[in-house]
Formats: sequence, C-alpha cells, structure tokens
Amino acid sequence: MLKQIQEAKNHIESKNNSKPLVGIILGSGLGNLTSQIEIETTIPYSQIPHFPVSTVEGHQGQLILGKLNNVQIVAMQGRFHYYEGYSAKQCTFPIRVLKALGINQLILSNASGGVNEKFEIGDIMLITDHINLLPDNPLRGKNIDELGPRFPDMSEPYSNKLNGIIRTIASSNKITLREGVYAALSGPTYETPAEYNYVRVLGADAVGMSTVPEVIVANHMGLPCLALSIITDLGVKGKIVEISHEEVQEIAKNTEPKMTFLIKELISSIYSLKSVN
Repeated sequence: MLKQIQEAKNHIESKNNSKPLVGIILGSGLGNLTSQIEIETTIPYSQIPHFPVSTVEGHQGQLILGKLNNVQIVAMQGRFHYYEGYSAKQCTFPIRVLKALGINQLILSNASGGVNEKFEIGDIMLITDHINLLPDNPLRGKNIDELGPRFPDMSEPYSNKLNGIIRTIASSNKITLREGVYAALSGPTYETPAEYNYVRVLGADAVGMSTVPEVIVANHMGLPCLALSIITDLGVKGKIVEISHEEVQEIAKNTEPKMTFLIKELISSIYSLKSVN
C-alpha cells in the first residue's frame, strides 16, 4: 500500500505541488462548497493511480486543490462507500493519500437518518462519537507500521478542539447545532423501522452509510477529524415515511448554505489560532 499511496501522491503533485493544510470530504451536504473554493486544479478520480471511482449520483468524483478563505485545502468531491462493492480499505485509500499530501485536519460531511426524537429534518448534527456496524474494518489485515499502530486508540475519534471551535462559531451565528453519535450500516437500503429502533437502542442519534471507515483510518494516522451530518429523514416512531435518494439530496441541498458557512469559518478559525493538535 505504501507504494500505491506514493504513486497517487506523485501524480497529484505533478498537477499541483501546493501543500494542503486541510482535507475536506464533500459528501451530501457540502457538494457545492466548491463554488466557494478558489480552485487551482481539478483531477478526476479516474486519472489518479489506485483511486476508486465514485458510482453514486450526486458524487462528482474528482479531487479539487485550491484555497478556501486563503487556506490551502484539498477537497474530495464525492466519496466511496462499502455498498458500491469496494472494500473498507479501498474506500479509505484516498484518506491515506490526503495525509501523504500533508493535511493536518480532516473535515467530513454526510446525510443521515435521525433516530433521536428531538431531531427534525434539516438539522445539522455534530458527530461526537460513532458506532461501527459495518461488516468490515479498514484496518483489518496486516498492519503497516509506517502508517500507524496495530491497535490505534479511539478514545477521541472526533477532535474535541475542533468540535469546541465549531460549537462557538454556531452559537455566535445563532445556528442550531445538534450533537450525537453516528452509527454506520452498510446500505444501500435505507433502514427498516426495526433497524432504526435497533441503532437507537444501541445509543446512536443518527444512522448512515459512510464516514466511520474514513475516521478510523484518519485516527490510525493521528489525523484530527471533525464531521457534520445533515438529518435528511427521521427514523423515529410515528415520523417514518418513504424516502428516496433524490429527496435526501434535495434536503441536503437546502441545508448546505449553513454547512458551508460553518466549514469556512472553522477553517479560518483554525489558522487564525495558528495550530490545532
């Protein structure tokens, strides 16, 4: 894997040799953040050695390098999911490459189903912890010691410092920010009422099909993470209705301006504070 990471890194740097400080996963809810980026280079995933190719509608499938609020960033416009047929290792390979490019923080977004009865459709949830219910783990198999330890600590999977900064930003701008635990299931089916209840009993506040493998790999490499979910449907008894991918995309699109604002302000705050461990 080290050779593959290096080959992908070399290709990206041959197109743009900037040193990104922040990596952003533009999942559902941040896809149009690209309109705010001062784009320098766009590279389709299909051109990057060893990268998977996104097969999901709404995920553009390209790497964007440029500046956001004068901070050098690299953004993945589209991510990879276990349900697409990729292994957890394949899904998270790009996170390895982003770290090799030099990022110091990873920001992720997703759409999820809310199972906390206090949540409403369109809410933004700050992920404070997660439950991995996927049938695979990206660290399964022989450990590569150069990337991280065999048994990585997960006592703080989402950075307390980054979470604290974004809480302050949301409060100062009167943006309601829910908080909770995110459970990852394989998909691609949306959850049954019994499955919604199952993840709630386990202690989750929202459920989705991504993010957790990426955060596991980031933690393996000592990379601080922050993740936000847009609640696009409710898995609460009495509020469960039929949902489609198109509806999820539409709800995420409507909430996107708030998500974009929070991420832009977060990045500015990080680098006005000079460093975040």
